[in-house]
Amino acid sequence: MPATPARGHGTPAGPVPPKPQNGLGTAALTLGVIGVVLGMLVVLFWLSWLPALLALIFGIIGMVLARGGRATNRAVAITGAVLGVVGLLMSAGGGVLTFTTVADKVREAEARADKADKADKERTERAAEARASASASAAAEAARNLAFGDTFTYDNGLRVTVSAPEPYDPGDGLVFGHRKGNRAVLMKVTMVNTGPAAVEVAKMGWPSVTSGGGAEAELIVDGTGRTKVIVDSLAPGRTAVGAYALSLPPTAAGGRIEAAFPPDRFRPDGPRWNGELD
Repeated sequence: MPATPARGHGTPAGPVPPKPQNGLGTAALTLGVIGVVLGMLVVLFWLSWLPALLALIFGIIGMVLARGGRATNRAVAITGAVLGVVGLLMSAGGGVLTFTTVADKVREAEARADKADKADKERTERAAEARASASASAAAEAARNLAFGDTFTYDNGLRVTVSAPEPYDPGDGLVFGHRKGNRAVLMKVTMVNTGPAAVEVAKMGWPSVTSGGGAEAELIVDGTGRTKVIVDSLAPGRTAVGAYALSLPPTAAGGRIEAAFPPDRFRPDGPRWNGELD
């Protein structure tokens, strides 16, 4: 008969199976969720890459363990790895979006700065042009507002000098243009042709004299022979001197008078000779 096994000594037990290593898969899922949630937040997306990367790594390791039979949560590890990839993509997309937005804002700021600089430059140029125009206008005004005895040169080279008016006595003979009580003056005009062509000085007429009060003087024609109206054509290099007697109303006595020549009389940019009437 076979021997009866001794009491207390049973059949030896087999090897104990290892405990499943499910921690990495669970960690991958948790980190994947955190990475995705952070990726959806506008201000925290830049933090999502780290938990997402760890979720991908732990998820891959968890899948390897599950394939070897050392873990039982293969689906959890796969989900964690997938969420890790999604989180990385969201982090990269957020980075690209942020870079693009910042670049656009920088370009807008540069465009505004360029526009402001351009506007400042245009204002500066306009101000400079205005100053230059004002200076040119002031120079032109000074050039056309002359004192008696000054010389003005026309574009054709004709130089005209108007002397200060002198007292004039038309006499008791035949006189035209002078009334009793008016004041008679004699004004001499010197013309020099410095241009290359002859000038019809007869077209200049005689001085148009206006008092400070706006009263206009009249040309006096008498028989004394002391007056001379320039009626000749002035050749280049030639000089002509005219003497014009003018009758001023009593209101002009002791006031300021202004002399001009037709056709410049009605031109605002024509020369004007000014001075006080003694």
